[in-house]
Amino acid sequence: MIIKKIRLENIRSYESQEIEFPSGSVLLSGDIGCGKTSVLLAIEFALFGLQPSQRGSSLLKNGKKEGRVVLELDINGRSVVLERTLKKTGKNITQEGSSISIDNERFEGSVTEIKDRVLQLLKYPSEFSKKTNILYKFTVYTPQEEMKQIILESSETRLNTLRYIFGIDKYKRVAENIDTFASKLREDIRNKEGQLENLEELNKRLEEKKKFLVELHKNKESEERILSEKKQAAKKIEEEVHEIEAKVRERENLEKEKEKASIMLMNKEEAVVELKSQVRRLSQEIEEGKKITFDEKKLQEILDMIKKNKESERINQEKIIQFYSQLNSLRERKKEMDILRDKISRLKSCPTCLQEVNEEYKNNIFKKIEYELLGMAKKSEEIEQQKIYVSESLDSLRKETSLLEQNKSEEEIKKIKSENLKEKESSLLEFERKKRQAEQDTEMIFKHMKRLEGEIESFSKFNELFQHKKKELEEKIFEERRQEMKVVGINKEIFFIDSQINDVEEQIKEKKKLKEKVEYFKSLEDWLSDKFLGLVLFTEKNVMLKLKDEFSKLFSEWFSILVPESLTARLDETFSPIIEQQGYEISYNYLSGGERTSVALAYRLALNQVINSLLSKIMTRDLIILDEPTDGFSETQLDKMRDVLTQLNASQLILVSHEAKIESFVEHIIKLKKENNITVIESNSAGG
Repeated sequence: MIIKKIRLENIRSYESQEIEFPSGSVLLSGDIGCGKTSVLLAIEFALFGLQPSQRGSSLLKNGKKEGRVVLELDINGRSVVLERTLKKTGKNITQEGSSISIDNERFEGSVTEIKDRVLQLLKYPSEFSKKTNILYKFTVYTPQEEMKQIILESSETRLNTLRYIFGIDKYKRVAENIDTFASKLREDIRNKEGQLENLEELNKRLEEKKKFLVELHKNKESEERILSEKKQAAKKIEEEVHEIEAKVRERENLEKEKEKASIMLMNKEEAVVELKSQVRRLSQEIEEGKKITFDEKKLQEILDMIKKNKESERINQEKIIQFYSQLNSLRERKKEMDILRDKISRLKSCPTCLQEVNEEYKNNIFKKIEYELLGMAKKSEEIEQQKIYVSESLDSLRKETSLLEQNKSEEEIKKIKSENLKEKESSLLEFERKKRQAEQDTEMIFKHMKRLEGEIESFSKFNELFQHKKKELEEKIFEERRQEMKVVGINKEIFFIDSQINDVEEQIKEKKKLKEKVEYFKSLEDWLSDKFLGLVLFTEKNVMLKLKDEFSKLFSEWFSILVPESLTARLDETFSPIIEQQGYEISYNYLSGGERTSVALAYRLALNQVINSLLSKIMTRDLIILDEPTDGFSETQLDKMRDVLTQLNASQLILVSHEAKIESFVEHIIKLKKENNITVIESNSAGG
């Protein structure tokens, strides 16, 4: 990766400044506090955004609402432009916008999305995506004071930091996870062993239940035999009951037959009585019929007289109707005369000739009308008299006809009685025959009833025997039911014990599975704790030893370039720097400021080479940024920096230093200064 250009807008002491970075070695020069380190912080911000412990206020220029960094890079021949923005809202400063352009193809996304794309371009391992920028810090840019702090940390802290940097902290995490998992396994084993404590008790209980079940089955067989015997006894009595019941039913049938015969006898006796009554009645009617004399001629005379009277009645009725018609006609004519008289009395002139009608003419007409009315009244009276006469004659005829009708009925009855006499004599003979037959049937039924009574008497003994056997059967059935309930109770108990045995067997089965699982967990815990954990620790130790050897060798080489030959340096097993003089170890605290800086710089450069060697594919391996690497150096040590810079052999080296002598060691110099508290480029020139 090569940094091509950076633009800072309202970042720390920068208002609006663009800085171009050529390849090779570049020195950011200037007085202390002129904004050199701000450029390095802006580069890191553009690449990765704000870090968890970093505040936006550490980058945004005081008094400004918004700041922006645009960073142009060349990554393996691809043009990459990163842009990040800070915005102040109230008291909070947040990252508002982030974008990345790769070969002019722009993508806007969240802070995390842009960081993931940067990590992919830099080919940093994926496990560093959720970490802070530690890989970038220790391969590209580490502030000198942070490197000194790593050296002064405790051995455990330093080892953990280096594991993290080397990307092999996974071994420690694996070891910790194994220890945690093994601890949980042991706890789980203890819990499961606690669950296995009653296994023997369950086995004992199972044996007891099985023995009890065997006894129950024996008891069941015995009780079932008793039940079978009781069923057979009940069946035998039931058969006897059926036989006796058949006799009782036969007696009941005989009683029913007797009852039917009794009813038949009673009906026959009633029939005999009825027939006797009919015979007496017919005999009397025949005797009476013989006394009756019927005269056919007299009946005919009565019929002729009735016919004659009926004809006279018809004629008189027609006359009366004619009289009523004549009277109605006269009444209608009288009304017409009255109306005519009224009209003439009011008439003034003739309606035909229109001449005046005088009183004389009217009186003449009135006389004619009166005359006609008198005639009509006389006629009405005559007709009324005739009507009365005819009506009286009609009533007399009707009374006479009624008497004739009575005579006729009497004569007809005599005729009927005379004609039915032979029929009654024939009926009398039939009724006498039926009476004799009924009397014979009555005698036969009576004899049959006597025979039935004898048979019923012979079956009487079975009633009492039937009740006795029936009661005995009920007792046997009750005993059978009670025995069945006893067997059912045993079956329920067997079912219950079977269920308990199944439950206990299932528990034992589960316990055995649990026991197998415990044995497996024990072997697993043993393997994890004794073998796998040892293998992980052994692997980590070998990896760390290999890294330590390489790291120590490079650290010694860089240290030998920076300090006098009287001092030597190496790393111990905890990667702590060991400084020796003529075979004696010197405490870090007794070193001069320049020597401490040399130790930190040598440690930094050696660490950079180890990481680049370990992660050879990362795109930042040809870029090194050194911030004030010569703090506290003597003139002699400053001269040796030329050799250091030459041996670094990086495609791009960016130094930040206020030492003027360094300017002759680099290829390019960018000199910064402050004007009215705003950093600007004072000059951009070639070095050495």
